[in-house]
Amino acid sequence: MNLGQPLGSVTQGSLSEGLEVRLHPDVLVEDMRVGKFLVVEGIKSRFFCMLTDVSLGTSSPRIVANPPLPSDDFMREVLAGSGTYGTIDLTPMLMFTPESEEPVFKKNGKEPNSVSGLGSFQAQSSSNMELLPVKTIPSHFSQVYDASERDFRAVFGWEDDPQKRNFAIGQPLDMDVPICIDLDRFVERSNGVFGKSGTGKSFLTRLLLSGIIRKQAAVNLIFDMHSEYGWEAVSEGKQFSTVKGLRQLFPGKVQVYTLDPASTKRRGVRDAQDLYLSYDQIEVEDIMLVRNELNLSEASLENAIILRNEFGKSWITQLLAMGNEEIEMFCQEKRGNKSSIMALQRKLIRLEDLKYMRTTCPHNYIDKILASLDAGKHVVIEFGSQSNMLSYMLATNTISRRIHQSYVHKAEKFLQSKNPCDRPHPLVITIEEAHRFLDPATVKQTIFGIIAREMRKYFVTLLVVDQRPSGIDNEVMSQIGTRITALLNDEKDIEAIFTGVSGGQALRSVLAKLDSKQQALILGHAVPMPVVVRTRPYDQTFYTEIGDVAWEEKPDEEVFAAAQLAQADLGF
Repeated sequence: MNLGQPLGSVTQGSLSEGLEVRLHPDVLVEDMRVGKFLVVEGIKSRFFCMLTDVSLGTSSPRIVANPPLPSDDFMREVLAGSGTYGTIDLTPMLMFTPESEEPVFKKNGKEPNSVSGLGSFQAQSSSNMELLPVKTIPSHFSQVYDASERDFRAVFGWEDDPQKRNFAIGQPLDMDVPICIDLDRFVERSNGVFGKSGTGKSFLTRLLLSGIIRKQAAVNLIFDMHSEYGWEAVSEGKQFSTVKGLRQLFPGKVQVYTLDPASTKRRGVRDAQDLYLSYDQIEVEDIMLVRNELNLSEASLENAIILRNEFGKSWITQLLAMGNEEIEMFCQEKRGNKSSIMALQRKLIRLEDLKYMRTTCPHNYIDKILASLDAGKHVVIEFGSQSNMLSYMLATNTISRRIHQSYVHKAEKFLQSKNPCDRPHPLVITIEEAHRFLDPATVKQTIFGIIAREMRKYFVTLLVVDQRPSGIDNEVMSQIGTRITALLNDEKDIEAIFTGVSGGQALRSVLAKLDSKQQALILGHAVPMPVVVRTRPYDQTFYTEIGDVAWEEKPDEEVFAAAQLAQADLGF
């Protein structure tokens, strides 16, 4: 196999610290970028590695003490490779030890003549093609090469593999080769999309959700806090434009529910269904989650439990209807605290300002969502103008708790019957501002902490989207299966990304050096090894590639009018 020109030689290293490679004189150190995918050809095995650091070296301190003049090109060429040289640090991620023959990638039964046009490749490999964890290192002076397209295919597969639900999430930094994630493994555990504000988390999330829908890996329940996923949303960039929502990409597979019907109609969303909640659906645990937003004391929460024990599901309705004398009589009979209950009553009056709250509902709207999910449809819940944290946290927790209860019953029925017809559709719940639900102080009161720790025990997992991963409880972060991370600057956030990840220290520099746009580090359960990608553009080309060919841009004046209405809904 032609490996191309070698880049350098392994000079030293260890299994725990990685490899140090001295670059050959003809290799420009500026071409070595952190996050690059390289291959080390050992005597018996091939090692797939990530470049984690670049440095310069000299053979003598005298060269540094008396460097050549900037105009002395001849002396610099004399020193290059002998007196001065570049070194790179590699972290081996996977190894492959062939027994007889190497994997052969064929197209239409014939070996390709070039590395282009690999869209419909199929891999035909012998039974010995198995990528293993690295348990040794290559010998001294093993040669290092650029990873070829064949190497990428061997590690990350291809999107049209009939044996797997692979989805191309992006490309490596220096090649036009798809990097695929295994969606079956992706939905097996809870996952996270992280990055500071403005790095494209929403676009990454849309890509992932589109892949799950297209490949039918699971059904999605998306809590769309800023109305970005269901219908079209504003694209990033200097020139105003919009991108297509999931309902427009998959009109027969996605259903939009709205907690603010007026806002949804002004944005031109078609066929959105109204969604309302009633006071009897709210439990004390939901109120505990929003205690900071309501400014509730511990005493008020303790008295809420007394009220719940007395009145059951109607405790909020009963409390809001009480007068001072009734509260005083209740406290005398049930040993409650009058001032705390009156304070609780004053704070819960704020719930009347939420457009989607009702004293009673004509029917159970959450059952309608469950019916959509059972039918294999993906559900987007829009908040419109109701996107403040009190509204978002209360509705998200209340709805998710009831849907999780339903999935627990379905999973228990399936385990009892073992009938494939009783098997629930795997469900992925997408939440934004995840640290609000999963921080150490409140994680015990939210259904999301339970779901994250269950690891799909009841066929439900999370897709958390957040810019502050350091705010998420460490135990929950350790259960996050796949982490797709754009640029982060805060040291605490970077440290949180590698919670529970072996060898994470070597990847810290990779994460800190990402570009601020359209780059991400992917590591975890759904990929064989960590990799840095240029994320796939979410544009008209993407719409066509996933099967949608009817996308038509709106007239500029219509788009501008819709944007103004959306901004008015958000209070801008």
